[in-house]
Amino acid sequence: MKALVLAEKPSVAREIARVMGSREKHKNYFEGPKYVVTWALGHLVGLAEPEDYDHKYQTWALEDLPILPERMNLKVLRETSHQFKTVQHLLKRKDIDEMIVATDAAREGELLARWILQMAKWNKSFKRLWISSQTDKAIREGFASLKPGSQFDRLYESARCRAEADWMVGLNVTRALTCKFNAQLSAGRVQTPSLGMIMEREKEIVNFRSQEYDTISLDFGAFEAAWRGSGGDGRIFDRKQAELLKEKLDGRTGRVITVKKSEKSEPHPLAYDLTELQRDANRRFGFSAKQTSSVLQKLYEQHKLVTYPRTDSRYLTSDMVSTLKERLESVAIGPYAALARPLLRKNLQPGKRIIDDSKVSDHHAIIPTEETVLLNKLSTEERKLYDLIVRRFISLFYPPARYDAVSVTVQIEGEQLYAKGTTVKDSGWREVYGGDYDDESDEDNQDAGSPGPSGKLLPPLTEGEQVTVRRCIVKPGRTQPPKRYTEAALLTQMEKHGLGTPATRADIIEKLVSSDTIERQGSSLHPTGKGKQLIELVASSLRTPELTARWEADLERIAKGQGKPEPFIRGIREMTKELVAGVKGSEAEYKPHNVSNSHCPDCNTRLLEKKTKRGKLLVCPSDDCGYKRSGEKRLSNRRCPQCHKKMEMKEGKAGLFVQCLGCGITETLNKDSKHINKREERKLVQQYAGKQESVGNNLGELLKAAMEKNKN
Repeated sequence: MKALVLAEKPSVAREIARVMGSREKHKNYFEGPKYVVTWALGHLVGLAEPEDYDHKYQTWALEDLPILPERMNLKVLRETSHQFKTVQHLLKRKDIDEMIVATDAAREGELLARWILQMAKWNKSFKRLWISSQTDKAIREGFASLKPGSQFDRLYESARCRAEADWMVGLNVTRALTCKFNAQLSAGRVQTPSLGMIMEREKEIVNFRSQEYDTISLDFGAFEAAWRGSGGDGRIFDRKQAELLKEKLDGRTGRVITVKKSEKSEPHPLAYDLTELQRDANRRFGFSAKQTSSVLQKLYEQHKLVTYPRTDSRYLTSDMVSTLKERLESVAIGPYAALARPLLRKNLQPGKRIIDDSKVSDHHAIIPTEETVLLNKLSTEERKLYDLIVRRFISLFYPPARYDAVSVTVQIEGEQLYAKGTTVKDSGWREVYGGDYDDESDEDNQDAGSPGPSGKLLPPLTEGEQVTVRRCIVKPGRTQPPKRYTEAALLTQMEKHGLGTPATRADIIEKLVSSDTIERQGSSLHPTGKGKQLIELVASSLRTPELTARWEADLERIAKGQGKPEPFIRGIREMTKELVAGVKGSEAEYKPHNVSNSHCPDCNTRLLEKKTKRGKLLVCPSDDCGYKRSGEKRLSNRRCPQCHKKMEMKEGKAGLFVQCLGCGITETLNKDSKHINKREERKLVQQYAGKQESVGNNLGELLKAAMEKNKN
């Protein structure tokens, strides 16, 4: 008898089959003496669509909402139905008596496997492969210690509740908004409050009123100090006061009243979880959260160089201590050799900042595996991300960075001036980063309350020592508005408010971009005109993160067995009814923000301008039309009669015309013209395709014949 192993992807199934000896290759599975290994291609089964419950729901209508089935049904997804049939057939084989779920060891992986088993009517017990890396060693050890599938029932219930909640809220509110305002408007349990945070920041920026101020710093020759007021703020918003203060201090002699020296110790940063790695990659390399997830998945699945990516823990477990040296040995090559080899000669004693079982739920932090790396096999992106993970891992075993912090206060004419200095005593873990680790904060750098020099090397100073001002420097400044969110900053806020999970946050950001509610401008995220209106159209409870964060906390409690699914789903149903009722009763208006000046040549509706990866696209908003074309400038071969430059081809109510970009001269392109656009060209080719023998098989001849027919 054999066991059927269900992996999440073909690539993972291939590796499991190789390691476990299933070498007989078939179209949709691998087979060996003990294991038959197949895969899921992601989700093979999903929640049924509204039209699967009642055909009338195929047409979106406001009066049909909310759609809340008494019991949520499942359906086999059409695009992957062939693979589902394979899995179903294998489960019914008489020589299969055991089932092993080997999908991703996480909430989503558990859900897709359970739904497949449910639709295939597998009612027997099953076992679970739960591993944190894809190395041969990890796979063998995982199969040697398979867990009972029932151990993950609570995780499945949590995943099911999340999927059903997203279906009920997202589908109903999206349909309600789209029907009510006759526009493609999307809303959801997590994406809408995420958009809400971006919009709140935008309002802060728009309402911000900048003010001019001055700061004063004094040059004493050997060091500089900055003036601060009694409240600790160094900004002076009155220009006359700044000038009077400069006159009062310039050239004067003062006295050092305090010199405080203290030794500071800075421990290494914690190991990476997915969100922290996405933040770091965004700050350092400009990677989007989705880009980081994709590259990381390759390092995990294809190269087998890192542990499970979609983790929310930054700690390791006690049973991993014995593997740490082996992992260090695997990375002790190339640029990391000089950093890792000294550690291998020591007895590693990781403390609570590294090993903490209580802070690891499903998966530990992201660290290197025992697999030996060949750096030249990695792409540039993979190399950058791997470098972050390896350096962070190595730094865990280095001592804290130690430095002396010196704080000096000088008094002149009753005014207080301050200087700070730092002397590095031991670079500690910072040595792994070349001594210049940049721990840039996600929080906005607001106007400095204590401007002036800090962190510089100060000369030896004693209390009571006299110092003379050589130069008084007045620096003008201006208060700055809050910064727009970068992806790093938005991920921080989503994590802080419990919006989504490490595995879903990147997809949420991409969904906001693809639905044209936000856009990337450089490294910043900006709300679009559509996003600004959409956030005003949804209920206030869905705009803010508090409600969704409570739902995510409820899901986490269900996963831990501390909560029950039924009350959660009941709450979601009631909330959905309220949200839909709010949209139905709304008196707000929606005006498309992206209406172009071009008209649809088929139905004369004004086209909407949409941004895509391939540039601008002009799309007809009419449901029964579907016309679309490139929105980029199209230059014709016709020359301007005045400046002789190529004219731009445009489309208006009367059809095609050309216009000179410089002179503004316009000429129409009528049917008798020898200029035929590509759209007409395609129609003519289709029209005359069957007459090639009589007209000739040359495209030029076809078009010539067509124009002759038009003239006649």
